[in-house]
Order: sequence, then structure tokens, then C-alpha cells
Amino acid sequence: MTLNVRIRGSLGDFVAANVGASGAYENVSEYVRDLIRRDKERAEAEAFARLKAELAHGFAAPDSTYHQLDADTVIARNGRPAKR
Repeated sequence: MTLNVRIRGSLGDFVAANVGASGAYENVSEYVRDLIRRDKERAEAEAFARLKAELAHGFAAPDSTYHQLDADTVIARNGRPAKR
């Protein structure tokens, strides 16, 4: 994929300060790829944290709140046809 982005003003100045001899990145493409990787990692970490919170909530529930279900019941409850 090729992207063309025009950055002006203070954002352009900020990018310029981070690229080249005075910056941490050799070129703008390297900088943008790193930003995208970091954003992907952040999104994955947030999704994992949500999953951990859901699991912690589920495991914290008293045993009396659990109901034994078979696979067909779970699949039907989730609105998908059961595979046979």
C-alpha cells in the first residue's frame, strides 16, 4: 500500500524534528511505519485488557451463577447454526 499524506504547520515541524540527522528516524516512511506499529500494539493491548477484565469478572462470579450448557445450546444462543 502506498499512502500520500500532506502535513503542514506544527505537525510538519514536529515530524521534521524527528526525521533526519537530528531525529530518531532516517526518513518519514520509517517514522510513519513505527507510529503505525505502536498504534497496532496499543490497540492489541487494549483488546487484551478488555478480555482480561471480562474473564476476571466471569471468574469472580459465585459458582451458583454458572449454568451448565452443551455446545448446541451455546451455538443456538449465539445465533449460528450448529455444525453436525
